[in-house]
Amino acid sequence: MAWLLVIIAGFLETGFALLLKASHGFTRFWPTVGFAACAISSFGLLTLSLKTLDVGPAYAVWTGIGAAGTAIMGIWLYDEPGSVLKLVSIGLILAGVVGLNLSGISH
Repeated sequence: MAWLLVIIAGFLETGFALLLKASHGFTRFWPTVGFAACAISSFGLLTLSLKTLDVGPAYAVWTGIGAAGTAIMGIWLYDEPGSVLKLVSIGLILAGVVGLNLSGISH
């Protein structure tokens, strides 16, 4: 259950990053409200998950989903350039998250 909270929190991190851009420096009301709601929810879910999970892997998953999700959605929603290097870099972020989690497995 804790990992599900981290995953949802990661998607909310993507949401708050995208809404931060849409808020235009907190000058647009509804995107600003959406940003605040996503940020508070994301941090709240991460906090709940850290009651049972190790902080390193949980934080890596949270930021990995947020970083990769924001980059992908920026390409899709905001017509940001989607170069091969950017896509490979997103893959490396995800590989790093997986590697960090695998390194913590007890044998």
